[in-house]
Amino acid sequence: QLAQIRKAVTSRVVGELESLSEKEPETFARIWDGFGPVLKEGIWEDFERREKLLALSRFTTTVGEKRSLKQYAESLKPNQTEIYYLVGDSIERLKSNPKLESATARGIEVLLLTDPVDAFWTSAPLDFGGKPLKSLSQGDIDFGLIPLLDDKAENKEPSGADEAATIAVIKDTLGDRVSGVRVSQRLTTSASCLVAGGQGRDQQLERLLAQQNRGVVTKPILEINMRHPLVAAIAGAKDQAADLSFLLLEQAQILDGELPEDPAAFANRLNHLVLRGISQETG
Repeated sequence: QLAQIRKAVTSRVVGELESLSEKEPETFARIWDGFGPVLKEGIWEDFERREKLLALSRFTTTVGEKRSLKQYAESLKPNQTEIYYLVGDSIERLKSNPKLESATARGIEVLLLTDPVDAFWTSAPLDFGGKPLKSLSQGDIDFGLIPLLDDKAENKEPSGADEAATIAVIKDTLGDRVSGVRVSQRLTTSASCLVAGGQGRDQQLERLLAQQNRGVVTKPILEINMRHPLVAAIAGAKDQAADLSFLLLEQAQILDGELPEDPAAFANRLNHLVLRGISQETG
C-alpha cells in the first residue's frame, strides 16, 4: 500500500510540475531554482519517470539559462545527431574549457552542468527525442559533418609536423601518466586537453568518487591539436621535446581545474622554456 501511495503521489507531483512548466513558466522557474538538483536526482534513481524528468529539467547552456531539452532539440545544427554536455565545478571554468572550441566554431549548443548530482545522472545511458546525450569530456568526438559558422574558424592547413612521430615522442615522455595520446577533434586554438576513454566514467564523476574513497581515478587520454605551433614543434625539438610534452599535459590539467602533479617542476619547466625563448630573441 505504501508503494502504491508513493507511486500515486510522485505521479501527481510530476504531473503538476509538467502543467506549471507549460502554463506558468515563471512559477516553474522559481521551483526549479529551489529544487532543481533534487529533481535531477530522480533522473538517476527513477527509471520509470526519467523521460518526463529530463523534459522538466532546465539547464544553463552556451546559449542561455534555464533552457529545456525541447528548446535544445529545436536548435540542433544540420547533421547534429547528439545532445552535447560538459560537467564541471563552475560555469565560468566550463565556458573557458578548450573542449568547447570545435562545438563553438559550429554554433553547437552545449549543456554546462555544475551541480554535483550532474556527474551521476549523466553516467546513465540517456537520450531525449531519439538524440543521445554525449559528454565532450569522454570518448571520440567528430564534428566533421556539421558545418562551421565561419570557414576561417578552424585553420585547416596542416602544420607539416609528422603526426605519428609527435605522438610517439609524447607517449614515450609521459609514460603511464596518460592512457593514450591522440589527435583531437575537439580543439581549434588550444594545444591540448584531457578526456576519458570511450567506456570510462566522466572525469568529474571519477574525481567526486575518489574524494569519497569510492573509486580510483583512471589515467586520462591526452588529446593534441596538430595545428598548434607548440605541438608541431615537438617532433623536431630534440632536447626540449620532453619539457614541451610535459607542458601539454600540465596545461591541460590546469584548464580542467587540477594542479600539475609537481607544481614546482611545472614552474621550473615553464621558466626554462620562457628564458630560452627570450635568449633566442635577444641573441
